[in-house]
Amino acid sequence: MIKRYGEAVRAGVSYKKRPGVYAILPRGNDVLLTFQQEPNPEFQLPGGGIDPGEHPITALHREVLEETGWRIAQPRRLGAFRRFVYMPEYDLWAEKICAVYLAMPVRRLCDPTEAGHSDHWVPRQLAMQIVENYGDQAFIKSLRD
Repeated sequence: MIKRYGEAVRAGVSYKKRPGVYAILPRGNDVLLTFQQEPNPEFQLPGGGIDPGEHPITALHREVLEETGWRIAQPRRLGAFRRFVYMPEYDLWAEKICAVYLAMPVRRLCDPTEAGHSDHWVPRQLAMQIVENYGDQAFIKSLRD
């Protein structure tokens, strides 16, 4: 069973399953986060939805590059969590199934290409406090020492 974080399931709401991949990218005592301006300004682990027919690792590389501009290597799956949310950008109630990977940041190739995103190196302790969702917080915390 996958641990659930965040809001309780709402009665009478039909949720669409949305598998996604997310990365913890450490460098020394810092981790790379993405800041998403819309629909709500928030810090997050870089990542996102897996397109139909796309392999999760391919999606992870694509999403990290789009949201941070960084190329990554050696992704290793740490685990997964799920959360039930409303996604206003899609007008959709979603059951997000979030697979989290640890990967090595290799090189910054460009600015983030996804509109409204910026990349930020943040001390790990601070990252645990500023990421918005509790699942991201739990996985960052699990890496401590």
